[in-house]
Amino acid sequence: MLLRHVRYFLAVAEAGNFTRAAEALHVSQPTLSQQIRQLEETLGAPLFDRSGRTVRLTDAGEAYLVHARRALQDLEAGRRAIHDVGELTRGNLRLAMTPTFTPYLVAPLIVAFNAKYPNITLSVREMPQERVEPLLADDQIDIGIAFDDIHLPDLEATPLMEEALAYIVGATHALARRRTPLDATALADESMAMLTREFATRGYIARYFGSLGITPRITIEANSVSAVLDAVRSGRHATVLPAAIATDHADLRILPLHTPLPPRRAALLQRKGAYRTAAARAFVDFALNSDLAPKPRKAARTGAAKVAMQPTGLGKKPGR
Repeated sequence: MLLRHVRYFLAVAEAGNFTRAAEALHVSQPTLSQQIRQLEETLGAPLFDRSGRTVRLTDAGEAYLVHARRALQDLEAGRRAIHDVGELTRGNLRLAMTPTFTPYLVAPLIVAFNAKYPNITLSVREMPQERVEPLLADDQIDIGIAFDDIHLPDLEATPLMEEALAYIVGATHALARRRTPLDATALADESMAMLTREFATRGYIARYFGSLGITPRITIEANSVSAVLDAVRSGRHATVLPAAIATDHADLRILPLHTPLPPRRAALLQRKGAYRTAAARAFVDFALNSDLAPKPRKAARTGAAKVAMQPTGLGKKPGR
């Protein structure tokens, strides 16, 4: 068995079609088919069901797929380890984060990290946490910045900060000057602009409103924080987003609530037990020791967890 056999197998499994896989691999279809047959003969089992119009994995193929992916991930980690430069004179770092962190945390963090390590090339992507986790588990990114309620067992979360959420309106909103806390009835009456359901923030907020026994009147949904804020600035909608976003903008106001929004924990997500490049290690150390946010002192944890709907009371590192 050769490494190319494994690569060819994974390409066919992903494409579900020999023709498309051959095109992606830049080989002829007969060559690809021959290599897959060689692999099947070596393993002593058919890996693909070729009876239909599309190619499907057999039970043996499904079982082999898990190990083949892991093997390539380990080989890629080995390649990076060989070329890793401990003194950080060069390197690449692939980051992904949920968009609510970008305006006030991630952007300043990346700028500061780049200033300290100018030879590290950063690739930064913004996406919902439900996409961050699979990409991280599949070794397509090095570090995720999201919430610590991870769902995939192959990942671990290192607490980074505790984030405060706030009920936010525009400066021209009818309630912008209100000083008395809003109760559940008042919240139910307000028109809201919210992130779409694919974002973890949306589910977190839904649980908060559910705990109050109300259903928010959502009239605008958007898949970006900037679009939500544009709607709020119109003065006709409210939203729930990190308080730090509102405090950085003079045209936004935070309203007091009778039942405060509970904080949530942001974390650095990494693949459990995976090789970590010098650039990744440097970024984690830099983020955990940055003055941009309070650092909860808590060990990395793994597996699925539910978001607590009460303040967590996490402490800070000494001297922070």
